[in-house]
Parts: sequence; C-alpha cells; structure tokens
Amino acid sequence: MMLLQFNFKNFKSFRDEVSLDLTATKITENANHVVNLGNTKLLKIAAIYGANASGKSNIFQAFDYMTYYVLNSFMFGGENTKIQKNEYSIPKVKPFLFDTSSKNTESLFEVFFIDNSDNKTYQYGFTLNQEEVLEEWLYYKTKSGRNFKTIFYRKKGEKTDFSGLPENVSNNISVSLEKESLIVSLGAKLKIAKLKIIRDWFLKNELVDFGDPAESYYRSRVLPNRFVEDKNIQDNVIHYFASFDESINGIKINKKVGNEDKDQESYEVDTLHKIIDKNEHASLPLADESSGTLKMFTLYQPIKDALQYGSILFIDELNSRLHPLLVRNIIMTFANPELNKNNAQLFFTTHDVWQLSDNLLRRDEIWFTDKNIDGVSSLYSLAEFVSEEGNKIRKDEVFLKNYVIGKYGAIPKLKELNILIGE
Repeated sequence: MMLLQFNFKNFKSFRDEVSLDLTATKITENANHVVNLGNTKLLKIAAIYGANASGKSNIFQAFDYMTYYVLNSFMFGGENTKIQKNEYSIPKVKPFLFDTSSKNTESLFEVFFIDNSDNKTYQYGFTLNQEEVLEEWLYYKTKSGRNFKTIFYRKKGEKTDFSGLPENVSNNISVSLEKESLIVSLGAKLKIAKLKIIRDWFLKNELVDFGDPAESYYRSRVLPNRFVEDKNIQDNVIHYFASFDESINGIKINKKVGNEDKDQESYEVDTLHKIIDKNEHASLPLADESSGTLKMFTLYQPIKDALQYGSILFIDELNSRLHPLLVRNIIMTFANPELNKNNAQLFFTTHDVWQLSDNLLRRDEIWFTDKNIDGVSSLYSLAEFVSEEGNKIRKDEVFLKNYVIGKYGAIPKLKELNILIGE
C-alpha cells in the first residue's frame, strides 16, 4: 500500500493544516521514480529540507504520533488506564502553543493511501485534544468509483455512522469504545477485517528517529530478525556491509554470560577483519565500529522490511553520521524499480544538500520547511514553489546552489556571532 497524502494540523510548530503529498505532478524528470497505481501516479521518495528548528522533525513526529495512537489506543481509557504498562501510556498531543486559540483547540491527523492489490483508496483520520477523540472517519473509493463511501464516521455528541460495517460489529464496538480510543484501533483488536486493513498499514511502516539519541542507542543494539540462528542472514549482513566497507569479512556472535534477564537471551556481535600479513582474522566488537557503520547496521532491517513489504520507511536525520554517497545509495535503491519491486516509499529529513545535485531527485520529491516570525512552520515542495518574479522552478536550475543562497527559503537566517567576542 502506498501513501498518497499525509495531512496534519495544530501539532507542535505546525499551527495550520499542511500536507505531505506523494501524488506525482506532471513534470517529466526521473520518470522511473513514478508508480502508476490505479488511476494515480505516485512518488516513492520525499526528502525534507529546512533550517534547524524549522519543523522538519515535527513532520516525522506527527506521523509517529498518529502511528502510535492507531496501534495502541485500544488500551486507552476506562479501567485500562489504571492498569496499563508505562510503554502504552496515553500520549498527550502537543498543539501549537503560541496563540491562545490553537493551544485550546483540537489537532488533526489524516492519511490517504491506496491498496496495491485491489486499487482501493482509503481516507482515514481523526481529531483529538488532550482529553479525548473528537472525530474519526474512514472512507474508501474503488478504482472506478468517483466518490468516497463511508465505512464509519464518528463525532463527539452525535450518533456514530457505522453504515459500512455489519450491525453486530458496530454494536460490539459501541459497547467497548472509550472516549480516548480509536474505532480503528479497537476494531482491529476485535479482528474486524475492514479495520485491520488500516491498522496493519500503520503496523508495517517503519519509523527511525536518528534525532533521538536514546532511540539510536537502543536500535544499534537490536539484531536483525533471525540473525543469531540463521547463517544466511549473517552472510546477507556481511554483503550489506561490503556495499560501503569491504574490510568486514565476517561476523562472530557470542552469547552473553551473566545476563541478568533470565527470560531473554542476549548476545555480543564482533566483526571480523583480515590480518594483513597472516591468513587470520582479527575480531572487533561491533560497538567499536564507526558510528556510521553502526547506523547502517541499524538500518539493515528497516530497509529490508520496507523493500520486502512495500511499506514506508520514514527516517529523521538520515544524513547524520553517513557519507553523502551512502545516503545517495539508499535513495537510489528506493528509486530503482528493479530493486524496489514492491514500491516501498522512503521519506527522510536531512541537511545533506549534496543530494540536491546531479538530478537525483525530482522537484516534487524535494520538500522544504520554513518558520515565520510568529513561530509557525510551513511545508511546501520545490515543484509548487514560486519565485519572487512569479515563476515556477525549472528542472534545469542548479537546485543545490539556489537553495544554499536562499532562493527557495527554508535556510537559517544567520547573524554574526559577535556575542562570543570579548569586549
């Protein structure tokens, strides 16, 4: 399933509704980046640029928030609130705080995506405040259909429209639904097929936050699936390492001794490097490899899963600790239809302006975040940007140079650091 559009409103620095739109425009460059699905042309890549504190990571966090709420809200509210574990605590939404009306109003999250198997398009979203879900909706449209049809629509204070679900199903949901929970989340838990489709789409997507040191530390210690017991997986990882570091010739796995957690075995991983003057290998703890190598090790499973399942891989700060050529290689993998056969999508935030060169990305794959003097962030693509002269950006422009000199906005507004110079 491919994302057509992600919309959100009143979340952190984004006061007004914005849209990350993956429908391809009519521009002609890099036609192989475009997927024809149903009656829609879709993009596989979105690169998000902007100054520090302009809102790039807030787009990632908005999608992450929506994902977490969909996957876990069946546990929110009622008696569950008293007994739920900390890892499933109710996440408080973070509205735009710098004007009174936004601070006290609801936030919105919405996705449109299309099912590869039957070309159905789904529109799903909800609004909520700090206390409860206020609205929730799920519509669908067939490939040949003109209009969306209702599966359900819910609004606080009104009777829920369950016209797209059987009566016994709607009764079961109505009895069990808490004000903090989503119908999709609860319905998927109850194994209702139409609602599992939505939940499972979020479940397959992979979000990697390299802007969070705690998550980066945790992920660097999580081994790929079946890594310990399957020699083929270990060999695949070695070949993966060889795409950027041919000095790693093997892997050695050691079971940790004295592990305090008796319910879960843990392991230490060493990389093997050939000794130059001997027919032997030196063993180096994986933790002692470069931070870039550790980051690539962390990305092995998310990239593999996205390509296998045709899902979304959304990475915050993809360029951090990675050489631009490595980043470029990842982008080209997702752009290449022969390697990305299941139409996985790659979204990432970055400061790596080098990726704006050599026609690597289409104009509609390049996105910018900017923040005005009131602290309000905006989101726009290069394809829709209009210059001061009223002209759209041509495909033969030098994107890197023009971005750095500020033609497209979304760069830091710098002043001299004279405060650091003594009197």
